[in-house]
Amino acid sequence: MMTLVTGLVGIAMLLVFLGFLAWWIRDLPFTIIVVAVVVMLVYDFVRTLRYGDGGARR
Repeated sequence: MMTLVTGLVGIAMLLVFLGFLAWWIRDLPFTIIVVAVVVMLVYDFVRTLRYGDGGARR
């Protein structure tokens, strides 16, 4: 439960910060990079919630 709460707070803070930067800079390549980073962040967060810090067993 603590991982969920701290992860959501961290993601929200990062989204606010990167959203402000993307709005201020307004450059397409930077916006694409920000979107890619956020997608990877959310993917890793969901994976950590599902499988823990060790990752999925293969």
